[in-house]
Amino acid sequence: MMRFDWDDSKSQLLQHQRGYSLSEVAFVFTGHYVERMKNDEPEQFIAIGYLENTLFSIIYEIRYDEEGEYIWLITYWKSTKRERQIYEQHFY
Repeated sequence: MMRFDWDDSKSQLLQHQRGYSLSEVAFVFTGHYVERMKNDEPEQFIAIGYLENTLFSIIYEIRYDEEGEYIWLITYWKSTKRERQIYEQHFY
């Protein structure tokens, strides 16, 4: 089972600005999503997937603690046209 964590104040800000908290967009990981490497340092990834009827792009890192691996959610946005094409090429 995947574990998630995030900065609560950033999550509240994103919810106010974009309509969803980071805990809500974590549900993208329960469905079909495309994963890509984003940056080398720190190593970050982008996941592109649906929440309800909207395609989102989520930036995250893989981190570790005493319980093992978890996903640190950083930010998200509605996917761009290019990100939508990446998702559609992968699943259609």
